[in-house]
Amino acid sequence: MRVRLPFLNNPPLVSVVRLAGAIGMSGRGSLSDAALAPVLDRAFRRGKPSAVALELNSPGGSPVQSSLIGSRIRRLSDETKVPVIAFVEDVAASGGYWLAAAADEIWADESSVLGSIGVISAGFGAQVLIARQGVERRVHTAGKSKSMLDPFQPEKPEDVARLKTLLDEIHGNFIEHVKSRRGHRLDLKADLFTGDIWLARKALELGLIDGIGHLRPKMIDRFGDKVQFRRYGLKKPFWSRFGATMAMDAVAAIEERAEFARFGL
Repeated sequence: MRVRLPFLNNPPLVSVVRLAGAIGMSGRGSLSDAALAPVLDRAFRRGKPSAVALELNSPGGSPVQSSLIGSRIRRLSDETKVPVIAFVEDVAASGGYWLAAAADEIWADESSVLGSIGVISAGFGAQVLIARQGVERRVHTAGKSKSMLDPFQPEKPEDVARLKTLLDEIHGNFIEHVKSRRGHRLDLKADLFTGDIWLARKALELGLIDGIGHLRPKMIDRFGDKVQFRRYGLKKPFWSRFGATMAMDAVAAIEERAEFARFGL
C-alpha cells in the first residue's frame, strides 16, 4: 500500500491565462486561435492545475476567432478535467463575452461591462467623395454578388438584405452558445440578446455571470492560502517593434482603441 505523506503534497496550482484586447484584429498582440493554441495547451496541461482562470478584458472582434478560441478552451477543459473560471476586468462584451461564456463560471468587478450579445457590421460609403474628385470606379466581376457592399458604389438594397441574413445567422450562433453554456442560470424572460450591455450587478441578476469577485481572493477562498499561480499569455517578440510591423501594430492599436471606446472605456 502506497502512503502519501502530507508534507510531500504539492499546493494547489491555478493557471492564469490573460485574454486582453480585441479578438482577431490585425496586430500581432491580438487574440486569435492560432496564437493562443500553445498558450492554452500549456495552461491546461502543465503541472496538473486545479483550475484555469481566464483574466478577461476584451470588447470583442471576430466571431469566428471567438468561436475557435472558446471551443479550444472547452475541448482542453473536457480532456484534462480542469474547470475554467473567467474573471472579467473592464469589459467582456460581444466576442469577449463569448469567451467568458466558454468558462464554467464567470466573475466580474462591480464596474465591469458585460453583454453586447449581438453582431455588427460597419463601414463607409465613399462614392460621392470620389465622384467629386473626378475619379471613376471600374469593377468587373464574374458572379453577380462578387462586389457586394462595395464602399465606392451606391448601396444596393439586395446587398443589405444579404448582409442582414448573414448577421442574423451569426447572431443565432452566438445566442445558442450563450444558452448552451449558461443554461438555467439565464433569465430568459429578459431581453438578453438585443446587443445591450450591463454592469456586473445587473448582469448577475440576468444570469450572465455567477458573482462579484476578483481572481486572487476568490481562488484563495476556494483552494486555500497556499494556492500557487502560474501565469500565461501572449508575448510580443522584440523584433516586432521595428519596421513595417510597428506600423501594422499601430493601426491595430487604433482599431482596438475604437472597439473599447464603444463601451465608454
